[in-house]
Amino acid sequence: MNILKAATDWAKAELVSTPFFAISGVVFIAISIGFWQVGKTDLAKAYIIPTLVAGTLLVLIGLGLFFTNKARITQFEKAYQEDAPAFVASEIVRTEATLKEYKNVVFTAIPIIIIACALVLFFVNAPIWRASMITTIAMLSVILLIDGLAHARMAEYNQQLIKVQEENKY
Repeated sequence: MNILKAATDWAKAELVSTPFFAISGVVFIAISIGFWQVGKTDLAKAYIIPTLVAGTLLVLIGLGLFFTNKARITQFEKAYQEDAPAFVASEIVRTEATLKEYKNVVFTAIPIIIIACALVLFFVNAPIWRASMITTIAMLSVILLIDGLAHARMAEYNQQLIKVQEENKY
């Protein structure tokens, strides 16, 4: 197994995946503009700021992850050429830390926040609160969907790294 190819394939897959954050963000911004232009009710007007904020956050997340992963592709090759065993070991540490972060943030904190937002909807009837909670649930659902797929790719890449390290093939 060529671990450098596996690493670059993982990073390239991330380059395909992360723009979906930005695309979702642009959709949220477009929704915000739509509410601003045609919103007549208090609830419709209340969505303008929350959807704009959520859209901006998603665009920033998408751009940040895209450029970070794009830089990794060249860094992978350089690190692998310098010291393949050290590259594999450092990637195992990085992927395991990322998988733990996914478990804690994406699969624990985000669902808890979604539940909390849903509970707020039951008890608060103010338009800004309703719009904010619904927008937060929608934004976090997008993050959960995209990061769920990224977690699966990361777990597979981590297993490839472990297998290469155990086989001592560099």
